[in-house]
Amino acid sequence: MAGILFIISAPSGSGKSTLVSEVRRLVPGLDFSISYTTREPRGSEEDGREYHFTTRENFERMIAAGEFLEWAKVFGSNYYGTAVSALDHARKLGHDLLLDIDVQGALQVIRKMPAAVSIFILPPSPDVLERRLRNRSQAEGFTDEAVIAARLAQARTELAQIADYQYALVNDALDEAASEMRAIVLAARGKGSAADAALAAQCLTVAHAPRLQEALASFGVTGGD
Repeated sequence: MAGILFIISAPSGSGKSTLVSEVRRLVPGLDFSISYTTREPRGSEEDGREYHFTTRENFERMIAAGEFLEWAKVFGSNYYGTAVSALDHARKLGHDLLLDIDVQGALQVIRKMPAAVSIFILPPSPDVLERRLRNRSQAEGFTDEAVIAARLAQARTELAQIADYQYALVNDALDEAASEMRAIVLAARGKGSAADAALAAQCLTVAHAPRLQEALASFGVTGGD
């Protein structure tokens, strides 16, 4: 079954990009949608690899032309969006598509495409998230305390929406999180073993897995209802 849309969301600094790369290595036929953004490239980022970097004027032209599956203005400044053409291209190749988008954009897509498979990735605790954010900032050669504080606050806001997602997994160990996401992809495709199906079922938000509940509680978020 090709053409499945997988929506992936996570707070900034959750290790989402590394996890998605590992799952694509493990599972064939998964295309990755490269989002458009008006923000400036960071560190070693390249246009067409991490993002399609574009101007505000061009982004707003694309909005007016209806070229986005979803788009959002993040932190009140920069635009981010997913082009409709990404899904069309994957379907023509007989592939499934991974969308790496924030909660605001994800909820737009979930409403438009209820058959999409939505997955929320979260860090195990605020302390771990803050450490990852600081490490990334140091690697980029610039640490802005206000930005880190804003992203930690945004993470709590995003986690409060976790019940809108079908699946949730805690990214504390890459191998374990990759196995869980692989199982979710195979289950959506109607493939994989009974063990894969059972592992995917444990990641359902309605399953209230103890590891998930512990991570949510550390952020001051209760339940997944």
